[in-house]
Amino acid sequence: MPAYIVVSFTPKDPEKLQQYAASVPPTLATHQGEVVLKGPVESLHGSPGHPMQVIIAFPSKEDATRWYHSEEYQALISTRDAGMDSQFQLIGD
Repeated sequence: MPAYIVVSFTPKDPEKLQQYAASVPPTLATHQGEVVLKGPVESLHGSPGHPMQVIIAFPSKEDATRWYHSEEYQALISTRDAGMDSQFQLIGD
């Protein structure tokens, strides 16, 4: 069953964010992940915690978890955290 990682974020450092964004796609490819949607959040009810979101699709929850905990993605964490405040949520069975 498909699973999705929803990334909500607020940019902090545009240069670091750009570096992170350029580095993520190769890590996704090795885990069958694909960015399916990204952009600003338009709240229909309540207030969003962050103004931007990215939704990443994976074939399964296990694939999503393997990607997030992979050495290649974990190597990007310091750049990610310097570039944005974020929250990652996993949705799927």
